[in-house]
Amino acid sequence: MTEIFSFTACRQLQQMLFAVFFFHCSEYILAISVHGKNSVDLKSLLISQKYVFAMVCSLIEYLIEIYFFPEIKEHWLLSNTGLALVVVGEFIRKLAIITAGRSFTHLIKRFHEEHHVLVTNGVYKYIRHPSYCGFFVWSVGTQIMLCNPVSAVAFAVVVWNFFRTRIPYEEFYLRQFFGSEYEEYARRAASGIPFIRKTILHEQRNLPVHHCGSSSRGTDQATCQRTVG
Repeated sequence: MTEIFSFTACRQLQQMLFAVFFFHCSEYILAISVHGKNSVDLKSLLISQKYVFAMVCSLIEYLIEIYFFPEIKEHWLLSNTGLALVVVGEFIRKLAIITAGRSFTHLIKRFHEEHHVLVTNGVYKYIRHPSYCGFFVWSVGTQIMLCNPVSAVAFAVVVWNFFRTRIPYEEFYLRQFFGSEYEEYARRAASGIPFIRKTILHEQRNLPVHHCGSSSRGTDQATCQRTVG
C-alpha cells in the first residue's frame, strides 16, 4: 500500500490532476473571452460521461500497476516525455483557439454565420484541425506521463477513431460554406491527425448529405457538437 503514497505516485498523479484541471478550466475561460459569457455554458468544459469513464479507467490502471508492478512507473524518461507531450498538446490547442477567435466554437456550424470565416493563417497554415491535433497529443501524453501502457494505447486508438469519423463530418459543412477555397486549403494543409488525410478525401466523396444530420450519431452528434479545429 505504501507504493500508492510514494514520491513517484504523488508526483505523477499531481501532474495528471493539474493537467486535467488546467485543460478544462482554460477551455471554459477562453470560450467566455471569445464568445461572451451569455453564449457559453458548462458544455464548454468538454466533460462527457465517456470522457469521465476513460479517465477513471486510466486511474484504476495506474493504481493497480503501481501496487503490483511499481517498477513500471519508475521510467522517468518516459514519464517526462509524456509530460512534454501534455504541454505541447495544450499549447497547440490553445494557440488554435486564440488564432481562430470567433470562428472557433464547440459546436459544428451547420449554417454559415457572418463572423464565421475560413482561418488559414498562423498554425492553421500548416494544420487544418490544430485543436484536434492538440487534444490528440494531450490525451495520449497524459497516459504516457502516468506510464499507463494499456490506457496509452487505448486512448490513442479511441481518440484517433473518434476524429477519423468526426473530421469528415465537419469538413462536409466547411466545403458547403467555403467551396473551392476550402478544397484548395485542404490539399495543402495536413489534417493534424496521423493517417487521416487520405481517409478524409475518400470519405468526403461518399458522404451523403443526410448523414451529416443523422440522429443515429447520438445526441451530441445530432446537435453537431464538436470543437472546431
